[in-house]
Amino acid sequence: MFEVEPVEKKEPQGRAAAVDKRFRAFDPHQVLLLPPPLDDWLPQDHLARFVADLVDDVLDLGPILADYTEKRGYPPYDPRLMLRLLIYGYTTGVRSSRAIERKCADDIAFRYLAADQAPDFRSISRFRRRHLDALADLFTQSLHLATKLGMVKMGSVALDGTKLEASASRHKAMSYGRLIEKEERIEAEIAALEAKATALLADAEATDTAEDQSFGIDGKDTDLPAELDRREKRLAKLQAARAQIEAEAADKARRHAEGLERHRQERASTRDEQAVTDAGHKAAAKARPKPKAQANFTDPDSRIMKNSDGAYIQAYNAQAVVDEEHQVITAADVTTNASDALNYTTMLDQSAANTGAHPKQALVDAGYCSETNLEAAKERQLSCGTDTFMATGRLAHDKQVPPAPRGRIPANATLKERMARKLRTKPGKTAYARRKAIVEPVFGQIMTCHNGRQLLLRGEDGARGEWRLLAACHNLRKIFRHAGTAGLAAATG
Repeated sequence: MFEVEPVEKKEPQGRAAAVDKRFRAFDPHQVLLLPPPLDDWLPQDHLARFVADLVDDVLDLGPILADYTEKRGYPPYDPRLMLRLLIYGYTTGVRSSRAIERKCADDIAFRYLAADQAPDFRSISRFRRRHLDALADLFTQSLHLATKLGMVKMGSVALDGTKLEASASRHKAMSYGRLIEKEERIEAEIAALEAKATALLADAEATDTAEDQSFGIDGKDTDLPAELDRREKRLAKLQAARAQIEAEAADKARRHAEGLERHRQERASTRDEQAVTDAGHKAAAKARPKPKAQANFTDPDSRIMKNSDGAYIQAYNAQAVVDEEHQVITAADVTTNASDALNYTTMLDQSAANTGAHPKQALVDAGYCSETNLEAAKERQLSCGTDTFMATGRLAHDKQVPPAPRGRIPANATLKERMARKLRTKPGKTAYARRKAIVEPVFGQIMTCHNGRQLLLRGEDGARGEWRLLAACHNLRKIFRHAGTAGLAAATG
């Protein structure tokens, strides 16, 4: 439309192109005559190869395969494929089923493990939930494999706990006092709605037209309005939470009363189990929850606990026993009690059952110190030869353990005083100083490398299964670092 003077083409400013330089051939649109094999995708020493060999040749998949008994229906994904993805995902910190699904398209290691298949996140999630017990059993299999490789010595072990965030918000919890108030208010609202519904039903009976408008063509005069139905469901949840808190209070009172009665009988050198049972029933019947006792609607099994940062979170208390030699976890469990004191005996017993040996030394922090555990530690040393070093209190950050007093131990010294004196000796200081270096790095590695700060599964069983799966993947990473794929073949050959 317009006449424009031609513009001369300007050369780009800067250095002249090195026209004589040759580059390697690069053609993004090159079509391959034959696709490259999966074996060429990763280096030989890659963790994904270790996981593939582990699942294909080492792990016992019998409990998982035994669950597939139905011959009809669309064929599911191969359990080996799903297990490869879950183990590698948990080992590298990719735990979400949706994240694993994305990695199967974006990450070369996941594509290698899945043989270039891409399971959807629902299939991955269902597989994990369906076979949770078998996945948790991978922990004992990883421990036995580490033992075969000489990575577990059971010389010194450290016992400790850490708080894992539950898959629930603490803002979804309600105290017992608020539950009572809320329940009474909703009951009053339901009564008002029922009265309103009765009035509506009476009016509806006047004409068929009014009835159709209120309940629909096929409606019945017994149908409740949606608003009333919602409140009844809400009331049912409140009542379930209330019953849970009351049952926990009754159980706690029962156990406390039974313990007191047993101690009384021990002092009197008598034994009457019926009296113990009666004392427990009587205390449970009188038990009343504290007004601040809480229940969570999203994950009722979880509890509000105080973490190491001093913050209150909805959490589970994860326990672990760690062997000193290679920081292999020998026992793993989850409890709903914020206190560690109840887990001293059970965790060390579980460690001995898993490994077939009792440790020579058990290093335990002050959270486990109680008269019961000190007595159990004394009996354990006599029966199993395990020498327990249990802190009796916490020191300030800048304070040092004072030296042990000279002279003989007083004959009337309590178990706590004797343990405190034991830790102040030179051998006691040397042994207990190793505790943090054994167990604390393990928790740090699980939180960072495995992204295990928060649990994905709800309920105590789900939390326990996932924590043991995390512990198994921690052990497998240690095995990979120590022996690699070649060591794995040698251990199972």
